[in-house]
Amino acid sequence: MAPLMSGYPFFQIAYLVNDLEASIEAWAKLHHAGPFVIAPHHVTDTFHYRGQPIEADVSYAFGYLGDMMIQFIQQHDDQPSIYRDMFKAGEEGFHHVGIIVDDFEAEYQRMLGLGFVDACRLHADDVDACYFDTRAVNGGFTELHGGPEHILETFAGWRRAHELFRPGDNPILAR
Repeated sequence: MAPLMSGYPFFQIAYLVNDLEASIEAWAKLHHAGPFVIAPHHVTDTFHYRGQPIEADVSYAFGYLGDMMIQFIQQHDDQPSIYRDMFKAGEEGFHHVGIIVDDFEAEYQRMLGLGFVDACRLHADDVDACYFDTRAVNGGFTELHGGPEHILETFAGWRRAHELFRPGDNPILAR
């Protein structure tokens, strides 16, 4: 089998958590990760979970630790989701790795060709993303994330905020 996502480094590691702010505080204190931007009750333009238009109520937090984006996800309801596929309500842990791809549709088809299941596909903020169920390989999901210029600039701004982040600074960035 060809190497999974050959040529694309992980840009993100993500965790399902019960409390975004508590996780932010803990990671800032332990690892000096952050600061984090919170996207409360994120809504997409289009969404499917395992072929159905089921969208869970989730909030996200994004911050950096060195060159790696750290994402925290908090699911607020009990809807079926890629998060509930791995964790029951109240459980937490590693969920996925993210990869920014140049040609989203080509990489999407490549993953299908490798036999991985498209567990969730969405479009939000002019960005395509899809989560493939790769638990048999890496213990979690793999997110393909489109890389249009506006989102790469946003990520670069968050990365720069991390470079400027100092002990004692607020670990949550105002949006």
